Amino acid sequence: MITVPAPAGAGAFVHAALFYRDLAEYLSGVDGFVRAALAADEPVLVAVPGPRLDALRESLGTGGGAGITWTDMTELGRNPGRVLAALQEFADRHRGRAARIVGEPIWPGRSPAEVLEATRHEALVNTAFAGRPATVLCPYDVVGLAPDVVSDARRTHPTSIERGRDLQNPAYADASALSADLDRPLPEPAGPVARLAYSHGGLADVREYAEEWARGTVMSPARRGDLIMAISEAAANSLAHGGGKGTLRLWTVGGPAAAEPGAVGRGTAGAVTGVVAEIHDGGLLADPLAGRRRPSLASADGGRGLWMIHQLCDLVEVRATESGFTLRLHLATR
Repeated sequence: MITVPAPAGAGAFVHAALFYRDLAEYLSGVDGFVRAALAADEPVLVAVPGPRLDALRESLGTGGGAGITWTDMTELGRNPGRVLAALQEFADRHRGRAARIVGEPIWPGRSPAEVLEATRHEALVNTAFAGRPATVLCPYDVVGLAPDVVSDARRTHPTSIERGRDLQNPAYADASALSADLDRPLPEPAGPVARLAYSHGGLADVREYAEEWARGTVMSPARRGDLIMAISEAAANSLAHGGGKGTLRLWTVGGPAAAEPGAVGRGTAGAVTGVVAEIHDGGLLADPLAGRRRPSLASADGGRGLWMIHQLCDLVEVRATESGFTLRLHLATR
């Protein structure tokens, strides 16, 4: 029987990785964690990939899922930058009680870019929940995931459960140090890239340029609208917080690409599956949690732009380095 983390005491936060090798280990650890929470009358959120949801429901049996909030992580966590807010909002709905959360943001099949941003999420969980009475258990498939992903899990979780043992992770690192390690150079696009430099007073030019470029792709009208809004928010942040100027780059993925606005014809871009917009400026990321938690309506500067970008995009890659701040926004065409 796999042990489960002890419940968080008053004001305590527990963040543990569950390293599993097969479905039996997975169900033993997660099922036990959930049952312990239900027995203690603690609210439970289970956010794992869809097939695991079905297996857990069956394991818990008839009536075993009462009192559990079920979420398919492949939908919630398609953009890893959205996950933290959902976890915090669940805990906020149950203030005064020690919430229990099962969160599996990394699973086999994730792209390297998604895994990196999900790893960043895992590191920031420790900052966001510090001092809160909650316990978060994060399953990791050590057979299906690459060894470096499992190694990073030991750096983002103070404790882990492996082969029935509850262990401390000597490799656990401070979120700020780990986030700096994750700010690796972004790969250059493989095909043609459209580019626009902008400065104060040029926000309308950014929108116009992006709109013309997007009309030359196979993006649906709704997705084009999401793209333009996300680019506008990112460029506005550059002008307000990034030194008053920035650079926009645009390209397509999955098929023939557009080098300049209007260059992609309907007949040649049928294989295009997504678009990427990159905004770079000379700014800094003062708050690594900006955009990953719902901004307060009363806040004058609550990271609303970054929050909106995370809601609109399928993936947001973030890089904060000495050369400046970069957002790489990914959107599917449909």
